[in-house]
Amino acid sequence: MLHTSDLRREREAFDRLVADALATDGQPPFSDQSIVEARDERRDYLEIADDEGTLVGAAIASASDPAEFELVIAPAHRGAGHGGRALRSLLARYDGEVLTWAHGDHPAAARLAASTHLTRIRTLYQLRRPLDVDTSGDDAFDRFDPQRDADDWVALNARVFADHPEQGRITRSDLDARMAEPWFRRDDMLVARSESGALIGYNWLKIEGDVGEIYVLGIDANAAGRGLGRALTAAGLAHMRKRGCRTAALYVDDENERAVHLYRAMGFTDYTTDVQYRHDARS
Repeated sequence: MLHTSDLRREREAFDRLVADALATDGQPPFSDQSIVEARDERRDYLEIADDEGTLVGAAIASASDPAEFELVIAPAHRGAGHGGRALRSLLARYDGEVLTWAHGDHPAAARLAASTHLTRIRTLYQLRRPLDVDTSGDDAFDRFDPQRDADDWVALNARVFADHPEQGRITRSDLDARMAEPWFRRDDMLVARSESGALIGYNWLKIEGDVGEIYVLGIDANAAGRGLGRALTAAGLAHMRKRGCRTAALYVDDENERAVHLYRAMGFTDYTTDVQYRHDARS
C-alpha cells in the first residue's frame, strides 16, 4: 500500500529507514537531490505499508518529463513481496516514460526489473581507493566562499554538466539546501580561479566519518586539457587525509570514459554499481 506523506513531518522515521538500508546495502537508497526535492515538495514522498499499516519501505517520485522514482524496502521487511507490489504500484501511476535507479545493482533488484519489463539504460560506478599513501598538496587551491561564489558555482556547474540529467539542473535553492546539511563545510570545497579571480573549477567533497566522497568535480571547458582535473582530484585526496578519512569514494558514469580512465589511473577501483532502468507504458 502506497500513500503520500510529508517528509518533513516523517523525518525521524525516514532517517531510520535510510540508515538501516545504508548499513545493510553499503550505500544510501536515495540520491541527495531526490531528498532535497521531496523536502520542499517538488517530489512526492510515499510511504509503503503492509496490510497492518506497518511502515515497510518508502519511495520518492517526481512527475517530471520523464517521470522518476526511487524505492527502498526496509531490510527487516525484505523477502515478503513488498518490493514487487510497491514497484508495480509505482509503475501504474505513469502513462508514459518513467525512470528508476537500482542502487547497488543487487540481484533481487535485477529480478524485479526483469519481472516488470524494465530496460537497463545507464550504469553508474562507485569507485573507491584507500588513503594509506602520501597525498600531500591540498594548499594549491582556494576554498569556496558562499557569499562570493554561490551564484558563480551554480552557473559553472550548469555549463559543465549541461548534458547531465541530474547534476546540470541544480539551482541556487538546491545549493542552499545542501549547504544547510550537517555534513557541509565550506572548507571541503576546493576551487580553482583564473588570473582574474573567476571560478574555473571545483572539487566538492562530502566527508562523513572516515569516508570522503568526491561529491562533484567540474572544470570549465575553457580550462580543460591543462591537468586541472587531476590536480583538483589529488588536492581533494590530500584534504580528505588531513580530515582523518581512510577511504576516498566517488561516482562516475560508465560512459564518461575520460573520467573513468583518470580515476582508475589515480588508484580508484570498483566498489558498487548503480543501474538506471526505463519503463514506457506506451510501448
